Amino acid sequence: MFGYFFDSTYLLMVLVPGLLMSGIASLMVRSAFSMYSKEPTQRGLSGAQAAQLLLQNAGIYDVQIERAQGFLSDHYNPVTRTLALSDNVYDSNSVAAIGVACHEAGHAIQHADNYGPLWLRSSLVPVVGFGSTASEVLLMLGFILQAKPLLLAGVIAFGTIVLFQLVTLPVEFDASARAKRLCLEYGIVTNSEYTGVSRVLNAAALTYVAAFASSLLTLLYYLIKLGLIGGNRNEE
Repeated sequence: MFGYFFDSTYLLMVLVPGLLMSGIASLMVRSAFSMYSKEPTQRGLSGAQAAQLLLQNAGIYDVQIERAQGFLSDHYNPVTRTLALSDNVYDSNSVAAIGVACHEAGHAIQHADNYGPLWLRSSLVPVVGFGSTASEVLLMLGFILQAKPLLLAGVIAFGTIVLFQLVTLPVEFDASARAKRLCLEYGIVTNSEYTGVSRVLNAAALTYVAAFASSLLTLLYYLIKLGLIGGNRNEE
């Protein structure tokens, strides 16, 4: 008989490692952002101005830069072609704000360059939206009814989440790489300030790695419970 979600295997294999990874990643992001948000850049551009400069130099004039509510809620929407910056990034001239703003501008530049992984991630959005909801329902029913077909369908649906997070990694790493290179190339930050930008963006990248690793562990857990790996059929 299949065990329920919160058994000892889930606790040791998924829950504890997932909480540790996400907690450490979140702590590192907040620590790096807090440290470098107190360090103004010599040039003094705000996050919004830095993002605009990157877009203009890339020949992009149809992306609207706007404010977003919430701490580090910054994002780029390829559908509406809007670049949203949180208040502590939009107006700030700190090293941390410049790094975040240029990272989001990097996504807009990816979009303009038809960057493959960004296109793939965008195409997966409706799939993963359905998969996220379907996996919860199918897995819950599968465990309750002890129905392997439902469990297998739920695992497949959950796999779309893992795939989406996997594709997200090169998208985020590339946007950060573009941000680091361009903010230095365009004189937005100095060589010494570049170190701070790199630390902020490297810490932020760990959150995506942690999310993917946690979801991958969850998927492996489901596969073990199904007996598809590890030879554990769990058919009591």
